[in-house]
Amino acid sequence: MISIKWFDSSFENRRLFKSKNLTFKFSFLLEMQNWIELLSEFKQKQIPVAFITVTKCLGSTPCVVGSRMLVTEDKDIHGTIGGGKLEFKAIDEAIVALKENKIIESTYTLGPEFEQCCGGKVEFIIEPMNQSPELFLFGAGHIGVEICKLLVDTPFKVNLIDSRDDWFSNLELDSSVTTHQATETDFKSFKDAVKWGPNCYVLVLTHNHAIDFDLITMALQNETKFLGLIGSKTKKYGSITCSLKKWIFPKG
Repeated sequence: MISIKWFDSSFENRRLFKSKNLTFKFSFLLEMQNWIELLSEFKQKQIPVAFITVTKCLGSTPCVVGSRMLVTEDKDIHGTIGGGKLEFKAIDEAIVALKENKIIESTYTLGPEFEQCCGGKVEFIIEPMNQSPELFLFGAGHIGVEICKLLVDTPFKVNLIDSRDDWFSNLELDSSVTTHQATETDFKSFKDAVKWGPNCYVLVLTHNHAIDFDLITMALQNETKFLGLIGSKTKKYGSITCSLKKWIFPKG
């Protein structure tokens, strides 16, 4: 005997299924729109945030795939991925992601050793956002000014630094470029103009080779993402030679 299972394909049931499906899609799109608006708000205020998204859930977990949370450097939190120690750990990792400006992927098993006995496993990704790379360009000569022009309307925040008196008053620069007046007699004024860290890019192209060397020496003693120096092969060789003479490393 052949058993046939009939599926109710009435118009009403099909309409109800379609209605629920559309409601789910609408809710998802509405939630995404809320996140986009919130991210846009932080971007306008130039506040770096870490965006946490749950990418995988196995077993019993306090969240679902797609759960999201925003964390600022001050640990201001928007959204949730389930609370408890899982969220506590995620917030700590979000701060690391912001400080190091890198994407972090994490997996946690929610067992007794984790002090959260859901028993499942959660994977999430943390993405730092609004971390615009910042360029500190030493030397407001022809090349420095042209580089500033090229970087207008790019993600870079551009800082132009020079030690020559009244030099900036004769330059036509875009309003997005920040200028810093340094003094050759107070080298600390150069160092104080830079925000060192994993988001820091440095280009050295001043009018004075001695200043260039001192700036390169200073930059190598601090954290940067990129360090560049303009010059010929002779200048490059001279800089390396001076560096080796100046930096004496003890044996062992």
